[in-house]
Amino acid sequence: MKKKFMSRIPWREKMERPQEAILVPVPPKMSRFGKGMMLIPTPKLVDSLIRRVPRGKLITVGTIRKKLAAEYGADVTCPLTTGIFIRIAAEAAEEARAQGTKRITPYWRVVRDNGELNPKFPGGISRQSRYLRAEGFAFLRDSKRPIVKEFEERQFRLR
Repeated sequence: MKKKFMSRIPWREKMERPQEAILVPVPPKMSRFGKGMMLIPTPKLVDSLIRRVPRGKLITVGTIRKKLAAEYGADVTCPLTTGIFIRIAAEAAEEARAQGTKRITPYWRVVRDNGELNPKFPGGISRQSRYLRAEGFAFLRDSKRPIVKEFEERQFRLR
């Protein structure tokens, strides 16, 4: 049986750690993501974008990356750190829920660029799909993971 990863540092503490977003040249090993300057965001930046997504709408990881890059004048946003920070936002949200907080970051509204759900979110695909179903979403079962039906039409447009 696979053990669930348990962080020694509370997720909220990882979220609140003082950090600054930085711009770095795109490393040669990451050139497939683009050229020029790459933004390394912070967990708080990623969390703040996710919090803007209203009920009944979705956002893709790619949209988050593009919005952050545009805001900071970068050519791309680091996909690795963005993914890690989305996970931190999700875990911190569930940590807050367990402590009785009512309004948490709606991380379940973040899907992959093809509409697939994220198995690394707290509770896995089953929890994310349950939260999305409660908001009126339906799913296709064409791949290993469920895909949100008509996810392109339900995407939130960040301004």
